[in-house]
Amino acid sequence: MQLTRFRFNVARIGARRLLSSPQILHAAVMSSFADIPPAAGDGPRVLWRIDANSRAETYLYIVSPDKPDLTHLVEQAGWPQTGSWDTYDYTPLLARLAAGDRWSFRLTANPVHTARRTDDEPTKITAHVGIRHQTDWLLQRQERAGFAVQSKPPHRRHLPEGDEHELVIHNRRQLAFGKTGQRHRVTLMTVTYDGLLEITDPDAFRRTLTHGLGRAKAYGCGLMTLAAV
Repeated sequence: MQLTRFRFNVARIGARRLLSSPQILHAAVMSSFADIPPAAGDGPRVLWRIDANSRAETYLYIVSPDKPDLTHLVEQAGWPQTGSWDTYDYTPLLARLAAGDRWSFRLTANPVHTARRTDDEPTKITAHVGIRHQTDWLLQRQERAGFAVQSKPPHRRHLPEGDEHELVIHNRRQLAFGKTGQRHRVTLMTVTYDGLLEITDPDAFRRTLTHGLGRAKAYGCGLMTLAAV
């Protein structure tokens, strides 16, 4: 497995075009591989995420089974004369993950649920729009995903309810973009989670890191990255 980071030159028209549509950026990411890994099946898949730390620092992160070639992104949306990208072997980190390890994490996800207004209607996939429901979405998946979001000590809680975990939700966005070959536009709610976790099931957690969490993985959701506490 490989972990890649690329920095966009947001002053360029090509960068702004790519960042304006998850559909266009997904195509650009998949074009980085001579042999495109399958999106379905039991094996690891290509996951990606955009981190906009500031207007001048916007990064693309990719986790993939093979090394990507981002030459086309450098030419379109980077610094062709001086820029490049960084790819690291992700396998040693994945191999040493153990139960009880604590990590800071970041995850951009598409928190949704199925709902219907009446018993006669079919169920419909609907976005969670409230912070409490978006928090619950992650907490409901943590056990199966092999981790536990850490609880916050009572003296550090700023609210009587809703501030029980080491978790911050930010960059809540409603995206709307066209999809190739279709007339209707795709609408997508994405949120970014920053927090502190403890690994409870290393095998399940490795799968989360290499297969993604939640829906809309083709559109920049599902990739969790780690940082040392």
